[in-house]
Amino acid sequence: MSTIHSFLGSGWGFPPVFNKVEKQVGMLSDEADIQSSLEILLSTRPGERVMRPDYGCNLDELLFEPLTTTLKTYIKDLVSTAILYHEPRIEVNKIELDDSGTLEGIIILSIEYTVRSTNSRYNFVYPFYKNEGTEIK
Repeated sequence: MSTIHSFLGSGWGFPPVFNKVEKQVGMLSDEADIQSSLEILLSTRPGERVMRPDYGCNLDELLFEPLTTTLKTYIKDLVSTAILYHEPRIEVNKIELDDSGTLEGIIILSIEYTVRSTNSRYNFVYPFYKNEGTEIK
C-alpha cells in the first residue's frame, strides 16, 4: 500500500473513486489537490458540511439576480472571502468575471492565485451556470 508524501498536501479525489484490487481510495496531491479543493469550495453551499457549517460559497443564492456591476463586485468578494477563510495554501492575485455568455446562462470566474509555499502561480476557471433547470419538457 503506497502512501503519498506531498509537500502541499493530499486528499481524496472528488467524487471519491475506490479501487477494489488495491483496496485504496483515489488520492490527489499538490496542485491537483488545490484545484479540486477550489472547485469543491465554490460549489458547496454553507451549511452542507456537517462539521463545518460555514464552509462554502453562496453562489446558488445569486442565481436569479440581475447581473449588475454591484452583483459582479459582490460575487468577486464572496469568492475571495471564501478562499481566504477556507484555502490557506493559496493567495488570490486576481478574480475576473466574464459575463459574455450571460445570454446562454454562463458566467466564467477566472481566479489567478499563488501557492504560498512554492511561490508558483496558477489559474482556475470555474463556470457558473445560471440556467440549470431550463431543459424541462
